Amino acid sequence: MAASEPARGALVVARGIDSPPSAPRGATVSIGVFDGVHLGHRAILERNVARARDHGESAAVVTFADHPKALLLGRAPRTLTSLEHRLELFARAGIELAWVLHFDERLRDLDARAFVDHLVRGPLSARRFVLGWDSKFGRDRSGTPASVAEHGLPVEVVPQVQVGAHAVSSTKIRECIELGDLATAAHLLGRPVSCLGTVVRGDQLGRLLGFPTANLDLGAELLPPHGVYAARARLGREDKLWPAVANIGVRPTVAATSPSAPRVEVHLLEGGRDLYGSTLEIEFVQRLRPEQRFDGLPALQAQIARDAEAARALLASTDG
Repeated sequence: MAASEPARGALVVARGIDSPPSAPRGATVSIGVFDGVHLGHRAILERNVARARDHGESAAVVTFADHPKALLLGRAPRTLTSLEHRLELFARAGIELAWVLHFDERLRDLDARAFVDHLVRGPLSARRFVLGWDSKFGRDRSGTPASVAEHGLPVEVVPQVQVGAHAVSSTKIRECIELGDLATAAHLLGRPVSCLGTVVRGDQLGRLLGFPTANLDLGAELLPPHGVYAARARLGREDKLWPAVANIGVRPTVAATSPSAPRVEVHLLEGGRDLYGSTLEIEFVQRLRPEQRFDGLPALQAQIARDAEAARALLASTDG
């Protein structure tokens, strides 16, 4: 793979510690997993972009392909967003460069000073840092905003973000999504709960029933509870959001065996799009009902029609 690759919009993605992106103008740098790219993360990214523009530098993020806790603790939390979804959200925030590192033993054992030197002296040419209040990196998590400042570089620390009674955190959002509390999760994310995947060919049953569906091949993303949802879908990099109804689950009426992971199937209410191979982001607006088993395909078909009408009405009432 090339050292860097063009990604969505103006974002350039580089992968691997030995292949940093090039920033001839120098870079304003933020470091973190940024799982969920929630309001707290967005405060960091927005400050990063603003400072980069102030100084004529590139807005850059150093992130990790996998959660460091997987190596450090032997387990990691379920991720809210896949790497590809994070990259999409970075691009929307105005980030220009993303350096994706695999957190392995080599990176774990790199001390904080050497890590910062790698960011400053290499092609990334870090000129300043915008870090979260709880940023820690390097061996034994000894790298902090204070230790970065010891290099003589400007460091801006973004404080923790509160929404109402809640401190914004990936842990709290994960809890809300698992419980099906999409409203609170959306408030903390600053956007609807969503998933991003590639449309793959399914068994065509939806088409036979008169409701063609897009089947999503997802990354490791946390999904809301099984059920049928009013949703909106974004195709690729389009700004337009298409009204949709989405099913998360195991298809108990038609599946001979229960799959190892839930499937996400999406029916666009306006139809008329060839989606195979496309990237589709699904925003979950509201759960309409739990997943259930029906006595045969006619009963399932009738319920899908009712679900589509309920989703259409709900989405129309929330537009604008």
